[in-house]
Amino acid sequence: MSWAALPATAAWTHSGAQTGFEVAWFAAADGGAILTGCTVATDERGAWAVDYEVRVDGDWRTRAARVRGRSAGGVQTVELTTDGEGRWAVDGAPAPHLDGCLDVDLESSAVTNTLPVHRLDLRPGERGASPAAWVRATDLAVERLDQDYLSVGNRDFYYAAPSEDFTARLVYDDAGLVLEYPGIAVRSA
Repeated sequence: MSWAALPATAAWTHSGAQTGFEVAWFAAADGGAILTGCTVATDERGAWAVDYEVRVDGDWRTRAARVRGRSAGGVQTVELTTDGEGRWAVDGAPAPHLDGCLDVDLESSAVTNTLPVHRLDLRPGERGASPAAWVRATDLAVERLDQDYLSVGNRDFYYAAPSEDFTARLVYDDAGLVLEYPGIAVRSA
C-alpha cells in the first residue's frame, strides 16, 4: 500500500476507555521519521499526561522511544532502544521479554498504530502479526503486547490484541494515521 507523506501535525479526541486529547508532530530524520506528542487524559486510574518521542527508521521499525509520564504516582521517564531486529533495552538494560517486537505501542496514544500499518505494508486480505513493546500510561511499565492487523481495503484494518481481549476496525487516512479507533479516539485535526 502506498501512503502519502505525514502531515506536520495531527490531533485526536480520546473517549471511551479514556477521556482526553492527544496532539502529535511529525518530522523526517535520518531516512525515517520522528513522532513527537503529548496526551492528557483521565480514566478509571485518575488523571495523567504522557509526552513522547518515537524514532523509526526508513522501514518503519522503531529504533528508540522516550516517554515521560505524570500521574498521581509522580513523574516518571522510560527510554527504550532497539536494534530494529527485535532486541530491546529499557533504560539501558536488556529486555528479553520484548524479543521479536519491532514496534512500540503507547497505551496513551492513537498515533503509535501508524507504525505497524506502515511497516507491514499489507494488501487487502493480508494479515500481519505486530508484537509491540507496550508502554502503560500511568506507570510507564513496559510489557509485551501481541497484536494482529488484517487489511480489509480502503485503508481499513481489523486490529486484535488477544491478551487484552480487544478487537476493533481501525480507519486510517491517506498518510496512515488513525481516523477512527472505536472506543479509544477520533481524529480531530
